[in-house]
Amino acid sequence: MGSIHLFRDLPEIKIFAPGEYIFRKGETAHAMYMVIEGEIELVVGRVAVETALPGSFIGEMALIDDAPRSASARAKGECRVFPIDEARFNTLVQETPSFALDVMKALALRLRRTNEKIASRHAAPRRRVASPAKSSKRPTRRLR
Repeated sequence: MGSIHLFRDLPEIKIFAPGEYIFRKGETAHAMYMVIEGEIELVVGRVAVETALPGSFIGEMALIDDAPRSASARAKGECRVFPIDEARFNTLVQETPSFALDVMKALALRLRRTNEKIASRHAAPRRRVASPAKSSKRPTRRLR
């Protein structure tokens, strides 16, 4: 996403070690995060459903709809993230329209990927067309 340049060098950046959780499913959200460096797995249950790369937002849904976290976020390796609390989020949305568009694009992309996964898992299995019953007689050859 294009907003990474807004956060890359700010002092509030947090560093997480491999395997460390940035947040857990069910928690109350106090911030969303911009991934600055590293990779973060988004985990539902025991399944990693997506990997967030540098430039990605994570945890934005909980700030937008004020609901508990719907997934956990765990660092795959050492990573750096920039926390965006609700006040900063609202300021950025008002003062930097491109930031709001980046968040909407991230949500739309995640929704599209989820839809594709669901569709591929629930696609009707292809049915084989039954071949006509074979006759027990051997085919005859025509002589020319």
